[in-house]
Amino acid sequence: MTLAEIAAAVGGELRTGATDATGDTVISGASHTDSREVGPGDIFFAKRGEETDGHLFAPAAVDNGAVVLVVEHALELPVVQIVVADTVEALGALATEVIRRVRAAGGLRIVGITGSNGKTTTKNLLRAILERQGATIAARASFNNEVGAPLTMLEVGVDTRYLVAEMGASAIGEITRLVRMAMPDIGVVLKVGLAHAGGFGGIEATQRAKTEMVSDLPQTGVAVLNADDPRVAAMADATEARVVWFGLGPAASVRADDVAVSARGTTFTLHLASGDSRPVHFRVLGEHHVMNALAAAAVAEEWGVGIDDIVEALESVEIAERWRMEVMGGRDGVTIINDAYNASPDSMSAAIKTLAQIAEPGQRTIAVLGEMSELGEYSGEEHDRIGLLAVRLNVSQLVVVGPAARRMHISTINEGSWDGESTYVETTDAAFELLRDSIRPGDLVLVKSSNSAGLRFLGDRLGESFS
Repeated sequence: MTLAEIAAAVGGELRTGATDATGDTVISGASHTDSREVGPGDIFFAKRGEETDGHLFAPAAVDNGAVVLVVEHALELPVVQIVVADTVEALGALATEVIRRVRAAGGLRIVGITGSNGKTTTKNLLRAILERQGATIAARASFNNEVGAPLTMLEVGVDTRYLVAEMGASAIGEITRLVRMAMPDIGVVLKVGLAHAGGFGGIEATQRAKTEMVSDLPQTGVAVLNADDPRVAAMADATEARVVWFGLGPAASVRADDVAVSARGTTFTLHLASGDSRPVHFRVLGEHHVMNALAAAAVAEEWGVGIDDIVEALESVEIAERWRMEVMGGRDGVTIINDAYNASPDSMSAAIKTLAQIAEPGQRTIAVLGEMSELGEYSGEEHDRIGLLAVRLNVSQLVVVGPAARRMHISTINEGSWDGESTYVETTDAAFELLRDSIRPGDLVLVKSSNSAGLRFLGDRLGESFS
């Protein structure tokens, strides 16, 4: 796009200053909000954050090769600048225009994925399937908010065949904004749970927010919905799009049965809407990830991918994502499962159940658990519930880390059937010292918390210690 076209798209004032650039100068570089990622020819959006201001890093972006700065006030730097009222709004506006142009060129298919849990895993599984069919862009890590999602959209080019957009939210209206940027052909809703419930104000509000994924889809679109989640199933009444169901029950057109879980992964039989079925040896750990695989398969089938290609791609994926059910360790038969990138009541329950399911008879299981963040008024009772779940599932040892998670420990003590099987420590360093000295040969260890609790790094340390 030319500088004039970019400025018009973002509603900004173009200032070329003393540079040789004009409104007709063509810019083809990538867009960034992190100055460290900027390369020659790129655009830097000086985004204001809660803790810092991107304008402070504009000089570093220029040093790294940025040729355009999108700013909220002009800076004394020898580079083209586009001055806007809000850089985040400008980022979204540019993404909207780029998607519109690439769509007009023909061939681009877009899927949006949301849900309280499983977005990143489903995105990665779908990318593994689609990139075998054509050029595919998918979000890095969990680029799914008002900044990450448009940055992903801005990676598309005229040769891109598929865009897999992960769309998260912490408030009503945020998914609508992302959907209107990309206008997906297919919208996927995985699950409605208590993740971010503190921000939404309850699970009913969470349901309304997730419904935004399909409520704006046109009649020509497809809504891929979880038939096993009543709150997701109810979204069929809120969309004009054709509905495709996935799940474990008979109501789903894309479904799985014969599900079996072990430390080596999960096996199941995949049934597509076409009637084709195949056994799948899925190396991603945890029964709960079967639903994510079904959602990915449903999208792929809609776009004409055959079952053999779907199964081959699913079986090629070893882990869902870094710090998501990542199997580490190995020395002395010790297995560390690092699943501490994120945590909600649903994903925490699923991880603990997996720990219990995959343990061999007589094998000692240890759950190292930290805070589940952003639960608001539900935080106390949900931490209590997770502690009691560990008791009911006969986890051998519970190690609770950090003051925000302490109620897990208290609930196990009050339950009364345990005697010393739960330990509370204040810090991850204290947890590491305790576990390093107490883990025995053959132990199976789960590390799980929200990202903010930092237990993913504890998991890494334990994995390295027993590698």
